[in-house]
Amino acid sequence: MDLLVLIAKSADVCLKPWSHAVVLIDPSAPDQRDDLHVRIETRDGEGHRHPDRDLELEIYRSGDEINLMLSWWEQPERPMLWHGRHPVWMDAASGQRCTAPQDAGPLEALGRRLRALVQPA
Repeated sequence: MDLLVLIAKSADVCLKPWSHAVVLIDPSAPDQRDDLHVRIETRDGEGHRHPDRDLELEIYRSGDEINLMLSWWEQPERPMLWHGRHPVWMDAASGQRCTAPQDAGPLEALGRRLRALVQPA
């Protein structure tokens, strides 16, 4: 199954009741498991877009590990989640470690699920 579809299905499971679609930020970039930059778009049950709930996902390789960054689309005031071997919340402006936001649980679940999808066994 296409990686973008798997990302959208993962977001659907972890971020209920919303439904999601995944759009490549750079459509000319290849669809690779270890180098990907996408926007996860959010819709409600009626199909109406909710851009304030959109996420940005960047997946990249560092040595043998696959890491990912999850952040809210165009909301630099909100912390972002770096997920490698474990999740770390960071201030989007400074890159410094910070405490997890109140709504961290579903995003951390999504990070774990996505990393499991792309990390080689």
